[in-house]
Amino acid sequence: MHVLESMVNHGHERLSFTQDPETGLKAIIAIHSTVLGPALGGTRRWAYAHESEALFDVLRLSEGMTYKAAAADLPLGGGKSVILLPKPGEQPTEAQGRSMGRFVDSHGGMYIAAEDVGVSPQFCDWMAKESKFIMGGEAVSHGGDPSPWTALGCFNSMKACLRHLGKSVDFKSLTVGIQGCGATGYKLAKLLREAGAAVLVTDVHVPTMKRCVEELGCVALGNDRNLFAEKLDILAPCALGGILDHKTIQQLKCQVVCGTANNQLLHPDADGALLKQRGILYAPDFIANAGGLIRLGGLYVGLTEKRIDEKVAAIEETTLTVFKESSHAASTSDAAIAFAKRRIESVRKAKANAQPVGV
Repeated sequence: MHVLESMVNHGHERLSFTQDPETGLKAIIAIHSTVLGPALGGTRRWAYAHESEALFDVLRLSEGMTYKAAAADLPLGGGKSVILLPKPGEQPTEAQGRSMGRFVDSHGGMYIAAEDVGVSPQFCDWMAKESKFIMGGEAVSHGGDPSPWTALGCFNSMKACLRHLGKSVDFKSLTVGIQGCGATGYKLAKLLREAGAAVLVTDVHVPTMKRCVEELGCVALGNDRNLFAEKLDILAPCALGGILDHKTIQQLKCQVVCGTANNQLLHPDADGALLKQRGILYAPDFIANAGGLIRLGGLYVGLTEKRIDEKVAAIEETTLTVFKESSHAASTSDAAIAFAKRRIESVRKAKANAQPVGV
């Protein structure tokens, strides 16, 4: 990967690396944009096969956070960080968390860290012992687990999908397939089951899948069945990104794709257009999964609980707006990015016009 070239092409402002021999921490922070405000984005702990994969992940995720914050009308920019683990399942330590906190703090508040895959509220609190620019903890920082708001926002986006298709907003006759039964997937499954939907689930981690079956009455798919080829009303990708590509999209037998995962399209331009060509309605991920950011980002900038709840509810109308604008775009993904970029550009121009003339 040509790192600087990639930064220029995607508009990134800053990319930082650290390694701490004492704790074994190896991490990257990517700040995509601070036009709207400081860049907020989660910290992901993951065992990447290659360093290039980590770079690709942090660059794409940080760009997505910029659009997510802009589309949600928050005074925040987009950033992300990844911690590279030497092997899958390595247990986190306080020493590593505090080292990561110092790395975050070295950016002087231009990057605000929160939780993502592999990071818990406890880890956020460890980071917060070294930096005040941390959200998502429960004892040292605040905000806690944002996944209930992420799941609720996605559920609201699903309502918009039904409305856009001219259907009744009634889940009782629907079958939804959820890929990934972690924090957001489980909570989304719970909302759907409470609304009366039949829910199929799949996850590489069998215990989390069994929990959905035993506690919520979901149906687990066996290893011989492919969720992407199942006849569904809605497919909800709730695991890692990049799972929708030319091959998987050709298999789809659903009407709607709407989930909580980030960067669901492996090749956004081509894959978004292919979904539209196939007549499958795609709820752009950074619109549908913005609830968690709205929760933590809202608390960081001082919004009230009532205002945060209102903004999570507004995801339904934002989704509808993007769908309407997509009639003149190659895909709903393109329409969503254009929607977010308009707000960023309006603020950029306002700031430029407000600059005093030099003497």
